[in-house]
Amino acid sequence: MKIRCGYEISYDVRQPSPLILLLNVHADREKDLLSPDQVTFNRPVGMTDYRDMFGNRCLLVKAEPGPLVMSNSFLIQDSGLPDQIAPDAEQHAVERLPPEVLVYLLGSRYCETDRLSDTAWSLFGQLPKGWPLVQAIVDYAHDRITFGYQFARPTKTAFEAHQERQGVCRDFAHLAVTLCRCMNVPARYTTGYLGDIGVPPVEDPMDFSAWFEVFLGGRWYTFDARHNTPRIGRVVMARGRDATDVAIVTSFGDSYLAGFKVVTDEIHE
Repeated sequence: MKIRCGYEISYDVRQPSPLILLLNVHADREKDLLSPDQVTFNRPVGMTDYRDMFGNRCLLVKAEPGPLVMSNSFLIQDSGLPDQIAPDAEQHAVERLPPEVLVYLLGSRYCETDRLSDTAWSLFGQLPKGWPLVQAIVDYAHDRITFGYQFARPTKTAFEAHQERQGVCRDFAHLAVTLCRCMNVPARYTTGYLGDIGVPPVEDPMDFSAWFEVFLGGRWYTFDARHNTPRIGRVVMARGRDATDVAIVTSFGDSYLAGFKVVTDEIHE
């Protein structure tokens, strides 16, 4: 399967502003690219390319005042297979986890394990560990939160989403990640492209999507608390502890989002 991915994102830059951009596919998917994954700009910018501590490809851009338009369009090969299901995947004891995954047991900016630990253990403490536990958490987050773009708020945390019972895909992911960590399951936040491939299309504008991954049975598995069903055509852009680590644009100056368009379509040959 071939998928066309891309975007056009516009900013109104009011003063010289450094920007960190996470707008390229993750290193895990670079081998699948069929055309260059290259961010282009409507005007010259100073730019440095680097990898962060999570292996994400980042661009550090120095933007001068004025309209700034970032765009990209590329083809990528995909297996066309849905997210893998492994009901027998086992949960590791904390002391047996690889050191590099231990950070995904800790609380973070949007994932307050301290505020949801008692709730998690009261809800899930008697369930079998491993895959059944994670699926129960996903079911709970999926049922707990009502989706709606009008409920989006950039400062909303997992605890607040749990209390308010409404949010967008990042809130579903933050809540499920937090509850998994409370139950000693390493969980990391993931963002990328997810088009309406293999499912009925929706009328909402296309957007980047958020889901999460858990470490079971010696590897990472994908879960999606918003959709709560295996999906086809995920293209990972970035992974981290929560949305702080994978923000598509982080601005260190006076700049404002002025336009946003995302494309994720299967190419029928």
